Amino acid sequence: MSMPLRGADGSLRDIVDRLRGHATAVQLMFTTCSAVCPIQGALFAAVAEQLRGAEMQLLSLSIDPLNDDPRALAAWLVRFGAGPTWQAAAPRVADVDRLFGLLAGRAAGPDRHSTQVYLFDRRARLVYRTPELPKAAHVVEMLQAVARIR
Repeated sequence: MSMPLRGADGSLRDIVDRLRGHATAVQLMFTTCSAVCPIQGALFAAVAEQLRGAEMQLLSLSIDPLNDDPRALAAWLVRFGAGPTWQAAAPRVADVDRLFGLLAGRAAGPDRHSTQVYLFDRRARLVYRTPELPKAAHVVEMLQAVARIR
C-alpha cells in the first residue's frame, strides 16, 4: 500500500508512516470544494474537540493534488482550527485513483468522493467505514473503539 503523501508542512511521507502508531480517522476532501468538504472540515473540527490521548489522530486527504499544495493544506487546517492531532496531506496526481481504490472512496455526485470517514488501526489497517456524513459523536465513539484494538 505504499503511497507517498505531501503534508501541509511540506514533508513527503508514505501513507503507512502517517497512519502507523495511531488510531486514525481519514476523510477525503479538497480545499477548493464548496459543497460537502466544508461540512467534512466542520465534522473533523467537532471530532478534534473530543479527542483525548495521543493514540488517535485525524487525517484530511486531498483528492486534488494539483491545487492542494502544502500552503493550501495548511490553510485548510487553520480554517477549521486544527490542533496537533489533525494533519492534512495529498497524494501525487498519479496516485489519486489508487487512493480511491484503497478506500473504495468514489461516489456519484459533483465532488465524486465519499463523505464517509475511514478508520485505521495503529497498524495502518482499514477497519471501519462510517456511513456517509456521520455525526461527530459516532466518529469519536468508533475511533475510540479502534484505538482499543491491539
